[in-house]
Amino acid sequence: MPEHMRGDDTLGGQDGSDYQYTHRNKRSITLNLKEPAGIRLLKQLISTADVVVENFRPDVKFRLGIDYETLAKEHPRLIYASISGFGQTGPLAQRPGFDQIAQGMSGLMSVTGKPGDGPMRVGIPIADLCAGIFAAQGILVALLERESSGRGQFLHTSLLESMVYMMDFQTARVLIDGEVPTQAGNYHPTSIPTGVYKARDGWMNIAVFGSKIWERFCDILGAPEWVTDPRYQDKRGRSVNRDSLNAEINRRLAAQDRAYWVQRFNEGGVACGLINDVKEVIEEEQVRHLGIVKEVVSAHHGHQRLVGQPVQLERTPSLIVRAAPKRGEHSAEILHELGLADSEMKRLKEEGVY
Repeated sequence: MPEHMRGDDTLGGQDGSDYQYTHRNKRSITLNLKEPAGIRLLKQLISTADVVVENFRPDVKFRLGIDYETLAKEHPRLIYASISGFGQTGPLAQRPGFDQIAQGMSGLMSVTGKPGDGPMRVGIPIADLCAGIFAAQGILVALLERESSGRGQFLHTSLLESMVYMMDFQTARVLIDGEVPTQAGNYHPTSIPTGVYKARDGWMNIAVFGSKIWERFCDILGAPEWVTDPRYQDKRGRSVNRDSLNAEINRRLAAQDRAYWVQRFNEGGVACGLINDVKEVIEEEQVRHLGIVKEVVSAHHGHQRLVGQPVQLERTPSLIVRAAPKRGEHSAEILHELGLADSEMKRLKEEGVY
């Protein structure tokens, strides 16, 4: 496991909210992998594991002698997952990789933000998150395949690959249509009207996909004549006349508050929702109903509320049973489980192995 744990270098370090959220349900052991004894202990831990996940630069695992090929000789059922910035091989493989670098290189920032304002990053570490999700999916597939083959395997993904994949229909526009996407701000680039609109008391999202939904939208907004208006009656016309249409929509929405429109549109089968700040998200009635916010008690920080897993398994539901540990908090506990004697552990501690 890499020594660095996400959250250490953010505001608050190990006591900060990012660290507390990211490392719940974990135990923490530190090993000095520059010491042969640290490598030996790591290999002992690996001998008890089904899966190893690492995010060193691609060459590091080979220098340390903990690459898949080396470990698989003794552990042929091992699933070994690597997450890197730009892939395991190639001209950029050894570059340091960070979320925002991948956002930019993947094209994501070129289609995010308002036209003319320059590129804009997404407000979460989306490349980090997606790479982790795709690695987890690969691990699950590898574990399933192992049931039939009896063998483990090496799998890898990267921040760059994850973001290129997540560009979705935008890359299809280039590859199939030969069209280079640009920024469309808060409005959907191809489905119009879909985007951010302003009611009397604030902002909301409205999504109008398809001709039938467009007709319902016009009727609810009190503008049935738009259905036959040459400027707006088809997708191309609404695209060419996007600005005038959006101005008309906002003018009509200004007559009522958001709650009124959210109810009217959704009752009429037109997708519409509030734009919440993050505090409002936690207080959202549906979020509370789904129970995604969990409670846990930290030995270091007391009572905490954290976001749990977004997938609900009915027979084996997920739980947050452990708050985030301090780095190395469980080193002694885990090494005891490996069978190390107290005297040996004392010696390794003095030598800086853990």
